[in-house]
This record gives sequence, C-alpha cells and structure tokens, in this order.
Amino acid sequence: MEIQPIKTEQDYNQAIAEIEKCWGANEGTEAGNKLDILLVLVDDYESIHYPILPPDPIEAIKFRMEQMNLSRKDLEPYIGGRGRVSEVLNYQRGLSLNMIRKLHSKLSIPLENLISEARNA
Repeated sequence: MEIQPIKTEQDYNQAIAEIEKCWGANEGTEAGNKLDILLVLVDDYESIHYPILPPDPIEAIKFRMEQMNLSRKDLEPYIGGRGRVSEVLNYQRGLSLNMIRKLHSKLSIPLENLISEARNA
C-alpha cells in the first residue's frame, strides 16, 4: 500500500478515486486501513483548499426563524422594536454585542455565526 501526501489537485483526484475503490472495506483490513488514511489526507487537503465558511449571520438568524417557525415580532425581545428588527434583517444595521448574546442564548445560534456580523458592522 503506497500512500503519499496530497499536494496537487491531481493527487487529490487520485485519492478520491482510491477512496471510491476502498469504500465499504471492513475495518482492520488492508483496504479498510488504506481508506482511513486516505480519508484523513483528503479531509486535510479539503480544509486547506476548499474551506467551508460560516453562514452569513443574518441568513443564520433567518434559518433559525424558519426552523422554529418564528416571525419578525418574535425577534423583538432579542433585537429590539419592530424597526430595529427590520433594519437588522435588511442589512441596514449590524448586530450589537447585546443582540448577539441574546440570539445565542435564547435561539441557540452559534456565536461564531453571529460574531462575524459584529466585525463587519
């Protein structure tokens, strides 16, 4: 079993092809061990070359609203009055630290999804 670091897109494509060949291999077998190693290498390559950025904070809030079947009025205790909610959801006002804390604690929106808005505001 010859496995090498993934340094180029061609290496990456070859690793993906090998993963497809080994997929479903039993753990502890040579093919299973090869699969485990290739998955780690591919994950590392993808995290560097194809990072997944956190969602836009406002989109994260809207997604949570949809999940919890919330209206704009339901956000008022966390963001402020109707006008303030409208400004935030329409990208006219950034999130304050107080809003971020409330949205995180009451709606369980991850802090890292909300904080990027504070940096851009």
